[in-house]
Amino acid sequence: MNAIERVVARDEIRQLVCRYALATDSRNLGELVELFVEDVQVGPDTFGRPALRANFERQLRDVGVTILFVGNHLIDFESDGLARGHVYCRAEIQDGDRWIQQAILYRDLYRLDQDRWLFVRRKHRLWYGAEAVSNPLAQEPANWPQNHSGRGTLPEEWETWGEFWRETN
Repeated sequence: MNAIERVVARDEIRQLVCRYALATDSRNLGELVELFVEDVQVGPDTFGRPALRANFERQLRDVGVTILFVGNHLIDFESDGLARGHVYCRAEIQDGDRWIQQAILYRDLYRLDQDRWLFVRRKHRLWYGAEAVSNPLAQEPANWPQNHSGRGTLPEEWETWGEFWRETN
């Protein structure tokens, strides 16, 4: 790749990581699994997007609201079609009545697949997880923009959020 192609590729990979966060937080599993290569390895001998979808569904049903905030993102190219990334992420996670804050490092492998950068894998590495003193979802509604503090309207306003939770009932 020339210099301009590398800049474009880095931007596409950064967008991939942001799409992962949005798809996870909105529980858009269809979009989430499409961010991975078709032959994604899910377990020692399990491969493919259907298996990945089942894995994500199981994991995400164990928690409530998630907020993934992507920070530093270093991308190194191994070849024109393969790159590695280190992505810092600050996560907030509803775990029943508890509110957990995490500092995460994702170690990623990306592959150019039919002119689109996709995840080959993501390794979730944890610096820490700590329970917050209070759960921000327990607040009264903010009624934004009248009040700056209080419970907002996300994630419930995402259609995919409702669909995800209706599937369990």
